[in-house]
Amino acid sequence: MYTRYFAGLVFLSSIGAAWAQTTPVGLWRNIDDKTGEAKAEIRITETGGVLNGRIEKRLAKDAKAGAVCDECRDDRKGQPMDGLEIIRGAKKAEGKDVWEGGKILDPENGRDYTLRMTPIEGGRKLEVRGSFGPFGRTQTWVRAQ
Repeated sequence: MYTRYFAGLVFLSSIGAAWAQTTPVGLWRNIDDKTGEAKAEIRITETGGVLNGRIEKRLAKDAKAGAVCDECRDDRKGQPMDGLEIIRGAKKAEGKDVWEGGKILDPENGRDYTLRMTPIEGGRKLEVRGSFGPFGRTQTWVRAQ
């Protein structure tokens, strides 16, 4: 009896682990697509089916302690970079492992871009695309341990 119970728990926990790997929820290292350098750790959370993300820790060599978002144009202007919400309002696309419909902020220029996030390589990496009309950039973020 205990063997079946234990096997059921192992099965259920493996389903949860597999689901967690194919969602953007978690801690990510933002890798700059131009330099290949890790710039920050971003924590993505889910509330009511909507994803939001904050800078948890800046990793760039030139990151200044106590820096604020001087370039931001909305309620984030003057807010500390550490803890700054840069992802807002992404939702899972129906029938796909893609989250879109939200915005991503580039704190270096203060602009919001249309967001699309796609987990790849079994959820170990996350393709993050910010676009404005037909123009955009894609970064590949790595899940932090």
